[in-house]
Amino acid sequence: MKKKLFAAVLCAFAGLTLASCAGKDYSHTIRFWHTMGDNLQKVLNPQAIEKFKKDYPDWDIESTQIGGYDDVRNQTITYIAAGKNPDLVYCYPDHIAAYNRTSIQVVDLNKYINDSEVGLTEAQKADFIEGYYNEGSAFGDNAMYSLPFSKSTEVLYYNKTAFEDEELKVPTTWEEMEEVCRILKTRYKECTPLGIDSEANFFITTAAQKGAGYTTAKGEEHYIFDNAENRATVTMLSEWVEKGYVTTQELYGGYTSALFTNTTAARGFMCVGSTGGANHQKPSNGAFEVGIAPIPTFEGKNLKCISQGPSLAMLKQADEEKMKMTWIFMKDYLLTTDFQARFSMASGYNPVLKSTYENPVYKEFLESSDGYDNIAALAAKTSSTLSDSFFVSDAFVGSSTARDEVGNLIKNVIGTNKMSLDKAFEYALQQCRKG
Repeated sequence: MKKKLFAAVLCAFAGLTLASCAGKDYSHTIRFWHTMGDNLQKVLNPQAIEKFKKDYPDWDIESTQIGGYDDVRNQTITYIAAGKNPDLVYCYPDHIAAYNRTSIQVVDLNKYINDSEVGLTEAQKADFIEGYYNEGSAFGDNAMYSLPFSKSTEVLYYNKTAFEDEELKVPTTWEEMEEVCRILKTRYKECTPLGIDSEANFFITTAAQKGAGYTTAKGEEHYIFDNAENRATVTMLSEWVEKGYVTTQELYGGYTSALFTNTTAARGFMCVGSTGGANHQKPSNGAFEVGIAPIPTFEGKNLKCISQGPSLAMLKQADEEKMKMTWIFMKDYLLTTDFQARFSMASGYNPVLKSTYENPVYKEFLESSDGYDNIAALAAKTSSTLSDSFFVSDAFVGSSTARDEVGNLIKNVIGTNKMSLDKAFEYALQQCRKG
């Protein structure tokens, strides 16, 4: 009775019915947990699941949407504790680090990648965009715990119409950005020239551009972001805020894309935001043409663009055949050129395979890009030129905490708290080390 009650609670927690969760024979069912809404499941079901089931009629895929990314992590950990873990999950690197501390660990995919029967060919390995692929091995132990599924990066959205009217050059360096902001602020007193959607991404990306420390999976001290280079960047940003050059999500009270698409005097002219959110950078009624460029870097050197978005991880099962079939579903149905093209067009995220950009359907999508109606395609087109600049940070238990705390660090310096630089860095380190 207690076991049935516990099973019912677990099923309800995951949004599943008791029949589908507790009473079903899962020996030939692959459980895939993700965050896809109805729009994306309309691609997933016919383009991957139904094709798999047709090719392997003795097998089934149970596809379940579970809230957001952290919900997938939390519920997976809960189910691991109950011995009912799913087979395939959406994941971020810190999720994998958390799973690997449990009794059910993440499968090292090298076992399948290098398998002579079902593995990846050298051409298939080379087809992955390197910066995305490398995320799966960012754990310092030579294992490959995930494969990329759907990714985004940050770019600079700018008001192309205004830049042409004002005869302004799109900034390629942060030094040029300061000067462009100064000019715009002089000409448009009420404007805030630049919006930054993510304080954390700004800190992490600029640290990578400078070659400054952020985090490391090696050694006892994982948190190495308190250094002169990062302090100088935070100081620069704080000075820009004081001059009215820049606002952030914290200061603005929401994504700064809303400021960018504003056409009143109190508007923005540029926004550092995700390619996955390109449609939110589109002004209503075609008020102006949007341009998209790489984010600036320092002195025009060492361009780095952060890589984000879900990857796929397999959790260990007792049944070797089931794990093999899970691998086949992932490799041959989710990570194909055709599926990636259709999914990327529906999601707005970037495909993870280079060959997708040669897919006829996706090529037509990219060719339709413009700065008015098809900004998502324009963002994808820009992103395709940045693949050599994508990077991921080391992953370990606590790496997501570091991300949160460097974002909070910036907020504490530029926000209402007005912490000193010393105190803000000290507090961020303290919060990270609490675990």
